[in-house]
Amino acid sequence: MSDPTLKQRLFDGETVIGTFQIIDSPMVSEMIGVAGMDFVIIDQEHGPLTAETSVGMCAAAERAGAAPIVRVASNTASEIQRALDIGAAGVEIPQIETREDAEAAVEHARFDPIGDRGLSLYVRAGGYTGSEDYTDEQNESVTVIIHIEGERGVENLDEICEVEGIDVLFIGPYDLSQSLGIPGRVEDERVEELMQEVCDRAADHGKVVGTFADNPGMARKWIDAGAQYVAYSVDCGTLTYAYEDVVDGIDR
Repeated sequence: MSDPTLKQRLFDGETVIGTFQIIDSPMVSEMIGVAGMDFVIIDQEHGPLTAETSVGMCAAAERAGAAPIVRVASNTASEIQRALDIGAAGVEIPQIETREDAEAAVEHARFDPIGDRGLSLYVRAGGYTGSEDYTDEQNESVTVIIHIEGERGVENLDEICEVEGIDVLFIGPYDLSQSLGIPGRVEDERVEELMQEVCDRAADHGKVVGTFADNPGMARKWIDAGAQYVAYSVDCGTLTYAYEDVVDGIDR
């Protein structure tokens, strides 16, 4: 029996932990999996990564037991299709603010009869030759994660939650803080109040919630609030802080 997908684990009520990656290296993707994280978000929005550089990273993360998720730069058919064709287990789509945005995300990420994702069997996701059940398997296994990261997205959350085919609502605290006019102050009570509102309203709709955390305490806080999909920090930050601790700890 094959291992459960990330999507299955979330729907079974598990809490999963991962991180963002912007360093262009399959070895980093592999290390994240070896360390025991459940997923790695290969960041094509804020990093230098492309579909070409991401394909090896997807393979390395997968081999090490971490589900490769690609955060695309925008909610467009070509971006989402390329991310999934290279074998990502899921896709994160930024700046979803309306029901129409959410519907477009599903349209781009799902094959017929759910959506209109472009079809080629000769891609990594299809084992390079495809199969009779390839499109059904992809519709079943791929995790579609949308970012709620502005006041407008929160205002329209109930309509967004009604869209079928969305698996995770990911709260982006940094962009949310910016939309409130307090950029970077992610632990300000105004940001936390909106994040809690999203958690509560999503729970009313039976939706899985995810978010980002800068530190273990922040991660624990939002897990306790109901988040199941938690992205802890970014690879470059984790590495830099670790080396700073080494430098500080060596008596020279």
